[in-house]
Amino acid sequence: MHDIFIDSTASTPEVDFQFSKHKLNMTGEAFPENANAFFRPILIELEKYLNSDEFRNIEFNFHLTYFNSASTKLLYTLFEMLDNAAAANDSVALNWYHDEEDDTSLEFGEGIHEDYKSLEFRAIAIT
Repeated sequence: MHDIFIDSTASTPEVDFQFSKHKLNMTGEAFPENANAFFRPILIELEKYLNSDEFRNIEFNFHLTYFNSASTKLLYTLFEMLDNAAAANDSVALNWYHDEEDDTSLEFGEGIHEDYKSLEFRAIAIT
């Protein structure tokens, strides 16, 4: 497993998963033409990382200002993987960045918190 860095495009987020430092960052917008082709390699590497036996304090900084329904399905897979890791062995903090005036994004994050109870959820408003 290797650290992942994918630069953002007009339709895909920046992905900076520093597995070596246990820091995962996703920033921007996610509405790729083929969400599966974009997210699947990321999920494969994340699964490799999470399958090691060592304990980790993982910090996931999630700051997507928009994501379409196809991306949402794959993001749920990502959150489920992290939640399972947190329930089994790891500590996983999900820092959910949202515009302070974007109630929809905050509510979506709170829904993630309700669905994935093992994640330590932190809503962080951006002014």
